[in-house]
Amino acid sequence: MAFFMDIAKPDEASAMRYKMVDGTYVVGRGESCAVRLPYPDVSERHALLILRDGGATLEDLHSANGTYVNGSPIDGQVTLRPDMVVQIGQSMMRVTPADDEIDPEPESRPESENAPPPPSDPPDAEPPPRLDPMMKVRKQVKEQIQRELIARLDLKRLTMAGVDKSGLEKQATDKIHEIVEQVRMSGKLPKGIDADDLEKEIFNEALRLGPLEGLLEDETVTEIMVNGPNRVYVERAGKLQLTGLQFMDDASVMAIIERIVSPIGRRIDESQPYVDARLADGSRVNAIIPPLSLTGPTITIRKFAKKTLTVEDFVKFGTWTWNAAEFMKACVIMRKNIIVAGGTGSGKTTLLNLLSGFIPHGERIVTVEDAAELRLVQPHVVRLEARPPNIEGRGAVTIRDLVKNCLRMRPDRIIVGECRSGEALDMLQAMNTGHDGSLTTVHANSPRDVISRLETMVLMSGMELPSRAIREQISSAVDIIIHESRLSDGSRKVVAISEVTGIEGQQIVMQDIFAFRQTGVNEDGKVAGVFRPTGAVPTFFEHLRSRGLSLDPAMFDPNSNREVRLERTGWRK
Repeated sequence: MAFFMDIAKPDEASAMRYKMVDGTYVVGRGESCAVRLPYPDVSERHALLILRDGGATLEDLHSANGTYVNGSPIDGQVTLRPDMVVQIGQSMMRVTPADDEIDPEPESRPESENAPPPPSDPPDAEPPPRLDPMMKVRKQVKEQIQRELIARLDLKRLTMAGVDKSGLEKQATDKIHEIVEQVRMSGKLPKGIDADDLEKEIFNEALRLGPLEGLLEDETVTEIMVNGPNRVYVERAGKLQLTGLQFMDDASVMAIIERIVSPIGRRIDESQPYVDARLADGSRVNAIIPPLSLTGPTITIRKFAKKTLTVEDFVKFGTWTWNAAEFMKACVIMRKNIIVAGGTGSGKTTLLNLLSGFIPHGERIVTVEDAAELRLVQPHVVRLEARPPNIEGRGAVTIRDLVKNCLRMRPDRIIVGECRSGEALDMLQAMNTGHDGSLTTVHANSPRDVISRLETMVLMSGMELPSRAIREQISSAVDIIIHESRLSDGSRKVVAISEVTGIEGQQIVMQDIFAFRQTGVNEDGKVAGVFRPTGAVPTFFEHLRSRGLSLDPAMFDPNSNREVRLERTGWRK
């Protein structure tokens, strides 16, 4: 039985095709490999391809960088279908049974010598990637037009002259259209390249965020990860997917990073090779460049949803229940100090933003963040943002500095985007000195782990405090810990709402009010489980009525499925 192996070569107009017969082929960088891919990110003996009886199987030979099929790493032997795309290092190939009546290429041994082809599309039943044979030609045309644009449109001069953003974009759009039209009329625009698409791409790369613009507009994308110019990943529905987008080179990625950080007064260079920033819509951005990043300039964007999530959305997504939402609303109104805990990407900031929406509109709120992300709907909000050091290493203003300062600003509520270090001590002291109702987030794996993390962060403040004193501060300051987690299927759920009830001896006492119990995984790979009350009643339940609030105790009954609503008696918003 014969097979065709197609290997994508971006420096040529199309993928190369080779005819192969039944047998066992070692794929790798080594000279002795039957399928040789001489790239530095391919192992000497990378994978084993077996063609037999009309079928093809592939096995990774414990390579350093792994073997991918349709964007997913393989473990063990995988049977290849004709529609599957294999990615080894930065090479991409497809194996299909050959039609005996068609033999487009003589039998030969494949040997790839060119640069990496475009990466594959997302896994999980996504269609295999479409190889773009015009990649090199398109890149050359775009580079020529961009050079001509720079020559005709002095962006720096226009900016200095006070031309606003819309005027700048209008002039750039007109010039790009003029240049592309001249190229098209002269017959120098290669066939297969759409002039309108080309104009849009060049405009985005010249004045906006290049290939990332479409991903930023795509509401299904929650995170964007640029690993150098040739690899752009996204997160959809909690799963990572490799896209087919590419930048022209490292300089193009660097230009995008500069375009993000410059407007907010941040910088990135060899002396400061990483930076945290934000986009105009509040999306969080982290960038790191060589020499720290060995894969080239790297960008990570955590997008903010255009639509602010509501309690109804959280219930619909299965993040929590109505009763849990009503309980947390009561906690916020009663000015309980709340810590939102969870791992990276678990949705802590989104949940913190939702909880802050329960704060009455008549209160003065001061927020402290590294990069301003919170979107509060109340009218009386003061937003503070930390500042990194300048090029001389001076002028830094830390979260801790801002927390200390906000105590002098007559806040009713203090919201700290995240406690990472010594500011935890100042936050605890604020909670213990009359600033009730404060909210913050902490990286932790469980509610109990939050206590240990807070102890560690207090010690990072430089204060030599005994463990007993720190735990007394924590038990007195923190009332509620709400823990959110991103589960194996990518879903984000509140897995525990716990109350800190006090301290006994050296141990802080806690009780779970609500908890998520996973019962299994269904046929679609979705996590199955129930989020229920544990039966424990919060110690402050009897104080609700004195605050003009009323909750039905049935909400804490694990055997009750009745939805309870928070009632206000004598309390005015």
